[in-house]
Amino acid sequence: MEEAGPPEPARTYEEFTDERMLTSHNAFGTKQMKIKVVEVSDEPTPSRWKFGDRVKVDKILVTIRHLGSGQVEEGEFDIAAIERELAEKRHYTSTNRWIPASDIKNGYVVGSKHTRLISDASALDYIEF
Repeated sequence: MEEAGPPEPARTYEEFTDERMLTSHNAFGTKQMKIKVVEVSDEPTPSRWKFGDRVKVDKILVTIRHLGSGQVEEGEFDIAAIERELAEKRHYTSTNRWIPASDIKNGYVVGSKHTRLISDASALDYIEF
């Protein structure tokens, strides 16, 4: 029989994150998405006084759940590389990788910032949501 490890410390109310805050839905209400931050850039924030404390996200893990079938798709995206590819192929980039640090909860990006992070991948048809 396995020995139980030490109990997890209790969370404070400030540390609690409602799961609904971390998910977003497509326009038809048929899919749910969560984005986990995998890697951030060590580039310093420009104009911190103007924009606040932000981080530049390089890699994300996107999880999409199809609500009708329950099927789950997951994929890692190097959004820094996708941004470069979009600039090269389409001569455009949205540079939406800067996210307020307060919008990252327990390693996940809040749902209101999802479109921002996947816009370049959507433009190149890497992801449909």
